[in-house]
Amino acid sequence: MGAKESLPGDDPAPEVHHYYSKFMRECPSGQLSLHEFKKLLDLQGLDPQGDVYIKRVFDIFDLNQDGFIDFLEFIAAINLVIRGKIDQKLKWYFKLYDADGNGCIDKKELLSIFTAIQAINGHTTMSAEEFTNMVFQKIDVNNDGELTLEEFINGVESDSDLMELITKSFDLSNVLKVIQSGRRHSI
Repeated sequence: MGAKESLPGDDPAPEVHHYYSKFMRECPSGQLSLHEFKKLLDLQGLDPQGDVYIKRVFDIFDLNQDGFIDFLEFIAAINLVIRGKIDQKLKWYFKLYDADGNGCIDKKELLSIFTAIQAINGHTTMSAEEFTNMVFQKIDVNNDGELTLEEFINGVESDSDLMELITKSFDLSNVLKVIQSGRRHSI
């Protein structure tokens, strides 16, 4: 009796199968390089800031840091985007912003990544400087000019406006749509 009941549509297998065949069609080697990743998402020829951002996203998806995204890493990334809980996504965002990997985000890192995202998404309601200052003003509790993971997650989770702004600005569902529908331009 004690077995967990599964709801209809709960089975991830068809979805995983869809992504597997898509991944293998786009990447028969089973190893997606940064160049292929950009090509798949139709993100070649970005300005240097945009390139920095895409490289950071790629590096975070490349869990074993071998320079390629393999199928398991690809599925882990898709799972985060589709099913990830908000604190998992916030941890991912934190990792994305913490460019030097020291466990804290400083203003320069946040400014740099937000500028890069603006270069890709184009439209935003505030400048990268305004965004960075606002984030630090709201959630840098001890005013040391750095955000720890705890400050970041607690601060964003307790401020619904900031939560909305961060999830919209860094939404990866556009990336997902491209992956689901295939390349926008056949070459």
